[in-house]
Amino acid sequence: MAVAEKTPEVAAAPAAARRRRSFKPRYPGWLTAPSLLYYAVFFLGPMAILVAFSLAVQQGFGSLKYGFDTSQYSQVTTSLYLHIFERTLVMAGFGTVLAVAVGYPVAYWMARYLSTYKMLALLLVVVPFWTSFLIRTYALKIILDPHGYLARDLGINILYTKYAVAVGLVYNYLPLFILPVFASLERMDWTLIEAATDLGARPFTAFREITLRLTLPGVVTGALLVFIPMTGEYIIPNILGGGNYEFVGNVIGDQFNQAQNQPFGSALSIGLMAALSVFVIAYILVATKEEQFGA
Repeated sequence: MAVAEKTPEVAAAPAAARRRRSFKPRYPGWLTAPSLLYYAVFFLGPMAILVAFSLAVQQGFGSLKYGFDTSQYSQVTTSLYLHIFERTLVMAGFGTVLAVAVGYPVAYWMARYLSTYKMLALLLVVVPFWTSFLIRTYALKIILDPHGYLARDLGINILYTKYAVAVGLVYNYLPLFILPVFASLERMDWTLIEAATDLGARPFTAFREITLRLTLPGVVTGALLVFIPMTGEYIIPNILGGGNYEFVGNVIGDQFNQAQNQPFGSALSIGLMAALSVFVIAYILVATKEEQFGA
């Protein structure tokens, strides 16, 4: 039986399709100028000022002599301030764990079991962001007041303690975790769970091996979005901790506002950013590994 020869049009079709797939549009580089300018003015500029401050020497109250003095950084590594760094990172980590424990079930319930009222539930999660962060923190202080119904009727008196700070952290930053996890769960194919259970997998095993693995990038992203602002928190320890449980942000604020010691405050800020960079690098490595695994 003779094999029909391909016409030139049919033979050229795969080559044209490959050219279309390999074609990548090219854009002029000057289109990135606005974003680069914004980045330089509002990120690199303040960073340069912080570095210059941290290497300066304080002369008198609020007077600086610019130079290259690294003594501020050696003061940051003393036991007192290392303890404050440790307290901040531990509390931020604990708050992140609580946010994961509370936020993941909420996002899972919204994505899996809600259909008609899914957007309404998402709106209720986002609504607290429509009010001021400061107002929300003061509202929580009223709820935790020693003369309020929690302390009076239930005997829960935690205001001005580390527990009040932990509650404030989770309450204020919980939506930042729920949103990326909800987005990951929304993109998931739930028939994979049904297939796993049909093949004999228990519900928890199917959740651990399928749901959790597929939504892990969203969990890591949400945890990082929660952890980073928690470490730099200033308002919550100040209002709910009452000055009894200070974070690094409170110490930095005191150095700039009260002590007028800009060099040491800048050194503390750079130390905090250096500590957070470790977690950002870990996130990048995890994200890169997930992309390679997905590919």
